[in-house]
Amino acid sequence: RWTTSPFQRINHPILLSAQACRILSPPASNTMIRYVTIASALVLSGFSPANGFVIPSKPTYTSALCSSKGDGDEVVQQHAFTVGTLVEFEDKKRTRVGKITASEHKSNGGARYSVEDHDGKKFDIPDKAVHYAMKITPDNERRVAALFDEFAVALEEGPADLEKDLEITGELLQMAWEEAIEDEDSSHEITAKSLVELIHAHSASALEAYKAWRLLRTEASHVFFKEIKSNGRVVAFKAKTAKTVENTKRAFCTKAENAEEDLCFV
Repeated sequence: RWTTSPFQRINHPILLSAQACRILSPPASNTMIRYVTIASALVLSGFSPANGFVIPSKPTYTSALCSSKGDGDEVVQQHAFTVGTLVEFEDKKRTRVGKITASEHKSNGGARYSVEDHDGKKFDIPDKAVHYAMKITPDNERRVAALFDEFAVALEEGPADLEKDLEITGELLQMAWEEAIEDEDSSHEITAKSLVELIHAHSASALEAYKAWRLLRTEASHVFFKEIKSNGRVVAFKAKTAKTVENTKRAFCTKAENAEEDLCFV
């Protein structure tokens, strides 16, 4: 009689070609037993009958987003800003502006940049040191030097100068907050660009966006909005609840240095 061997359950050409069977009566020969055993071992090792090579247990490949760390581990490379990007960054607890002149990824996947500030001083900084990035668009390529000058000046401007340049007062900030908090279809968040568009009904320029971003990080703006971060950088601002704004505004306006702020009279 013939009966199916357990090896036949393995759906592989070698075992199927061997029929993976044994003879129960008369007893199977030692040669047949060895044949089936060898075939099984080849299958488990990954042997391919089509080309005679051992099939890798896992596929190997390279990726532009990954690098090998060793022992089979893969490290995802962090998104990096392109060369030429203008950035606000921190070095030794001092905030500066500069232009990225080179970028690289370390073995752990983290990005690092060579940056030259407005005075020509060079720095080597990690990605986390970047506060704000101004990508140079094709429209701005011809005036990069002038934009860099304006970027450096904007860094030094105080809240009053930012409000004047942008024509956005504390009262208008409150109106922007009211618009954000009442919009039931949104996440009650605004960005620097959307603030300019909301108040002035035009798209923000690169410099306007940076100034609006800095304005939204001032103490007066924090009466109405809290900062939202992504990868350690402030990217948006969420409208606070009415009750929180009421309490925060009262505390802000009781400070002597804020007594003349226009939002305290709204």
